[in-house]
Amino acid sequence: MKILVVRYRFIGDTILTVPFLRNLRRAYPYAKIDMLVSPVSGDLLETCPYVDNLIYFDTTRKHRYEHGKLAKKSFWHYVKLLKNEKYDKAYVLKRSLSSAALCTFAGIKNKVGFNTEGRGLLLSKRVPYDRDKHEVESFLDVLKADNIPVFDNYLELWLKNEDVEEAQNILSTYEKTDSKKVIVHATSGNPKKQWKKEYFAQVIEKLINEKGVQVYHLGAKSDKPIYDEIRSMITTDLKSEPINLCGELDIGVSAAVISKMDLVFGNDSGTLHIAGALDVPTVVIYGPMDYKKWRVWNVNTKALSTKIPCYPCNLKTKCKNNYACLERITPDIALTFIDGALKNNIETPIL
Repeated sequence: MKILVVRYRFIGDTILTVPFLRNLRRAYPYAKIDMLVSPVSGDLLETCPYVDNLIYFDTTRKHRYEHGKLAKKSFWHYVKLLKNEKYDKAYVLKRSLSSAALCTFAGIKNKVGFNTEGRGLLLSKRVPYDRDKHEVESFLDVLKADNIPVFDNYLELWLKNEDVEEAQNILSTYEKTDSKKVIVHATSGNPKKQWKKEYFAQVIEKLINEKGVQVYHLGAKSDKPIYDEIRSMITTDLKSEPINLCGELDIGVSAAVISKMDLVFGNDSGTLHIAGALDVPTVVIYGPMDYKKWRVWNVNTKALSTKIPCYPCNLKTKCKNNYACLERITPDIALTFIDGALKNNIETPIL
């Protein structure tokens, strides 16, 4: 049997498919399971034991974090590629009309997926999409709808030995005895989810000067100037400089660096989901996003969110309140819960 799983784009969403993949493999131990993924985010599943082959879907280049190294291909290139594979079944975890159309044009008759974006007629089994459920649970609903038993829902991530070794070599250059290591992540795939740079500057200054923390930054090359700007907002002398590694590491080494951290703090983003999959404590700012739906899937996480009348809008409407949901999460509030996380207090606040 040949099965295709479709969930391309976005690091966080890709990581959250792992429980789905594990339970699918348990049900079909001898099937060939391929997965359609995006460049960069898909690399995190390169050594996943539940998938036989990764197919990199690289067409629009709209998402700045996921540009492939090779020339982008057309939609119809992938139609032909998938058609040649003659899949018996596709699980279309991507909710777009185009993803269901892709599998339909590729001649895959048995298609199971969410009944969203008016694509129900293209699916052989339509699964209701519950916007109040966490995304991990929503993915598992697809298996249940196809009468496949679900035994567990935990995350996993697999690091290559060479990536771990490179990460350790990098950190040994900067590591100080007795210093906690914290990634401060100020960027996101959607700028509207980002906390104020001034707030990040205040947190970084206090983490370094008052708590003796060594701060790191990870991200794409395009993120580097953002951290330079944040650094320029800190006017006091710092006991140690933040280590800006943006654009210097591939996703595998970045994940290995994250695995060595005591804490990852920042905006709702793929970096925080990587930390959760590696069981690294996190403090995450959700702002307009519903943390119940998108929170880092790990008990060692603190979700910072404000209960104002328009929350959560999930960025579906134009904000009329100047992003008060982000504004009301102050640096002092964030520092309180960062301190708690570093002391292994896993209480989850709703502000």
